[in-house]
Amino acid sequence: MKLIMFTDPTGVTHPGVVRDDQAVVIDGVSSIRELFDRGEAGMEAACHASGQAFALSEVRLRAPIIPRKLIHTSGNFREHEEESKNVAWSHEIAPWIIFFQNVDAIIGPDDAIVYPEHLTKELDHELELAVVMAKSGGNLSVDEAKSYIGGFLIFNDITARDIQRREMRSGVFSFCKSIETFCPLGPWVVTPDEVGDPHTLDMQLRVNGELRQKSHSSRMAVTLPELIAHHSPIHYSAGDVLTTGTVSGVAGFKSDAKQWYLKPGDIVECEIERVGIMRNPVISWEEAHGAPAPSFREW
Repeated sequence: MKLIMFTDPTGVTHPGVVRDDQAVVIDGVSSIRELFDRGEAGMEAACHASGQAFALSEVRLRAPIIPRKLIHTSGNFREHEEESKNVAWSHEIAPWIIFFQNVDAIIGPDDAIVYPEHLTKELDHELELAVVMAKSGGNLSVDEAKSYIGGFLIFNDITARDIQRREMRSGVFSFCKSIETFCPLGPWVVTPDEVGDPHTLDMQLRVNGELRQKSHSSRMAVTLPELIAHHSPIHYSAGDVLTTGTVSGVAGFKSDAKQWYLKPGDIVECEIERVGIMRNPVISWEEAHGAPAPSFREW
């Protein structure tokens, strides 16, 4: 199944499921997170959804889930650490490191990434596969972790590299990835039965149709069950989202990075095999807010 949040032509937003090019309302729940909260009963409700149906072409897809926690994984694709050596990055991009995202920064497919010109001159993209936790639990073994995979979606970890370099002087970073609209997530949650083995997926990111990142989920340093088990002492809530780390090809680790950073007018397109395609335009602060950006803040 493809689980979605969507706004119908009258302006009402619903949880739903994609069926035969239609968005079918799942009655009795207010969100996809609530669906996971309800466990097997929630999935049954989605499987047998019989609410009002709309043509997909007539609705606006929203971020499919707003989790209680969005948990980042750093350094799982070692190719990303290798490319960081091109620019003498200040800290190792270590495997097994986790940090948390500001869930208020989440946007959905076709929503705009707002370029905060007063904060950064180095806006970058990071394609990632993300997994939704099917249920609550913690302190899991690897075997137990397998049953916690509730679905998959795409995450684009938008990053202000100039802010990140400043933050990483202390070895930690957060603000550079947590600014409003920096968390595109979508386009839907695809259940495991449709994805199959999550370690067999082609991954690519394009900017204005030009290929920027290309890899394969088999290049993760550790498997998804291993990641889920490793991070599980924080205790998962049903519907939490865990990302798996970006692949090589980011702008900031190129020797001529300045010409590759995102800018207003760009269209970023993320694609993961059997999960989907998510597109987001980049717009200026003035286009988003109707006024020029504040003066640039030096970091």
